[in-house]
Amino acid sequence: QVQLVETGGGLVQPGGSLRLSCAASGFTFSNHAMGWFRQAPGKERQFVAASTRGGGFLLYADSAKGRFTISRDNIKSTLYLEMNNLKPEDTAVYYCAAHTASLPTMEDYDYNYWGQGTQVTVSS
Repeated sequence: QVQLVETGGGLVQPGGSLRLSCAASGFTFSNHAMGWFRQAPGKERQFVAASTRGGGFLLYADSAKGRFTISRDNIKSTLYLEMNNLKPEDTAVYYCAAHTASLPTMEDYDYNYWGQGTQVTVSS
């Protein structure tokens, strides 16, 4: 049974940092590109960042460049998202997802396994 479990969300002040983790099981993690998406209330799901299966090529949304860092540990089957200098507009539920292939894309329909999400709230 495929499982993706995100942790690390919470309430943080503007300018603060959070590190999200996504523990994967039930499939061969190292064979898949992995991505992070987010969805704010009343808005469509939005691409944040993605990694090739080996982590050698990374994709970022413009909103994430310079502030967020995606990484992965294939031994631990875990995906990470380090988020710095957080802004109120980063408030959303953050989801990790497994791509159908080894190269990442920004389109959510290319990802076939999804976690349940973790809430990130940036507020003073």
